[in-house]
Amino acid sequence: MGETVRLSGADGFVFDAYHAQVPDARRGGLVVLHAVWGVTPHIRELCDAYAEHGYETLAPSLFDRFEPGFADQNTDPARLAGQTAYAERTGWGDTTTGDVQAAIDALKGPVFVLGFCFGGTAAWLAACRCEGVSAVSCFYGGHIIDYVAETPRVPTILHFGREDALIPPQDVEAIGARHPDLPIHMYKAGHAFVAPSGFHADSAQLSTLRTLALFARNGGGRGDA
Repeated sequence: MGETVRLSGADGFVFDAYHAQVPDARRGGLVVLHAVWGVTPHIRELCDAYAEHGYETLAPSLFDRFEPGFADQNTDPARLAGQTAYAERTGWGDTTTGDVQAAIDALKGPVFVLGFCFGGTAAWLAACRCEGVSAVSCFYGGHIIDYVAETPRVPTILHFGREDALIPPQDVEAIGARHPDLPIHMYKAGHAFVAPSGFHADSAQLSTLRTLALFARNGGGRGDA
């Protein structure tokens, strides 16, 4: 089990983050970026699980600037259209880069980033803009298309569901066309296939394995400082 810690953004704003320490040898640091629901119990469980894999993990609360401690317990994708106000106010991650950078800076390297939904787009922006990142894994980032002109500066992989009604297939195709060398993995699943609300076991397992392999290839070796 982790704990809530406090981080400071570049402008001095103080916000919460869930912190999970590794129980054994450390592979690196990991910043987990939440979906529109905030730092929910599920996000905390994921942080704990990645810590078991050797990654000291931080999940910053990227909506604290609007509502400290925000975490919506009802994560039904059918409610998504009515639950995006905070995400929209950030430009779907555009204005959160500084707080994401603060989380990256709080961890010893190598540091990796992954994110889901809103956090998947924020993770894309971290790959394009942030310093001190070794690799990034983006899960069903529906607004990556808005920032398709930006290019990741570190190894990055994307995960999408073929049956995702919230992300048009032409958007995924446009991302691939703009970045032909970028690995884009498609799964026989809908939106939020790692989360309880849209969970698809095979897709969740395979995307996690691909993410761990990406991190291992880019400095996340057992016992790294």
